[in-house]
Amino acid sequence: MKGGVITELDSEYCTIRTRIPAGVVSCDQLKGIATVAGRYGAESVHLTTRQTIEIPHMNHTDLDAIARDLALNNTPVGSERDEVVNVIACPGNERCIFANIDSISLARSIDARLFGREMPVKIRISISACPNACTSPLLNEIGIVGQNRPIRVPGMCTGCGTCVEYCKEEAITIKRGISVLDPSRCVECGTCVRSCPYDLLKSSGEHYLITVGGRRGRHPRIGRELIAVKSPESVLLVVEKVVAWVYRRAWSGRLLSDQMDELQFETFRDEIRALVPENDRAEEPLGDFSGGSGI
Repeated sequence: MKGGVITELDSEYCTIRTRIPAGVVSCDQLKGIATVAGRYGAESVHLTTRQTIEIPHMNHTDLDAIARDLALNNTPVGSERDEVVNVIACPGNERCIFANIDSISLARSIDARLFGREMPVKIRISISACPNACTSPLLNEIGIVGQNRPIRVPGMCTGCGTCVEYCKEEAITIKRGISVLDPSRCVECGTCVRSCPYDLLKSSGEHYLITVGGRRGRHPRIGRELIAVKSPESVLLVVEKVVAWVYRRAWSGRLLSDQMDELQFETFRDEIRALVPENDRAEEPLGDFSGGSGI
């Protein structure tokens, strides 16, 4: 009944899903998985949408031995049922030029605290280091998006328009020789900060938007915004509180996204915002770049 053991169409056989936080596996671990798969008769493995590796067509009589061998390889049996399943993440600021946060380290920290925890509903956690959302965080029960709020050095803008050209949201215009931001359009991706050739757009500092209640599937639904925080430590605190809230109040047999109103999400959001210290919340209004009118 381990979550990572999935009975196949032919019930004599199982697919074994491994635990690989953020989809990062060493070369030695990858070789080890191949060795384990071959040892028990698999001719191939399957790369899943949740950044894990599955070994198909395993005989149910070999489950204990397979679990032991995978644990020795540091790629143990994963999770698939009503649990906290494999935490996924994009490459983050280790490699990606668009990244605002270290998504992989954050995924590993969340995995270490919460992976496999028994829940009334399946909890999928996805982290994207920027609003490009390559890992579809808004379509997961818990989504985390790295954001970067732009701030202009007061009085120094040359009006060159480079930030206007780079902004995909058309959130920036040039008025009377100065760049002006429309906060209703800005998604806080940080592209304008990186694009300014004169280094006049600064970052307010990385922060993390946390959403709850998204889902994929035949009827996808966007998660609801819970809070934006400034530190990985606050992300861990909030995510643990979300998991505890779902564990205490959610009903089995229904997706979390279908229960949000019954679970009084708005009240829970107020509780979370009161819990996080004000200096670690990142929810002040954007305003314009400089704090002045810019016009």
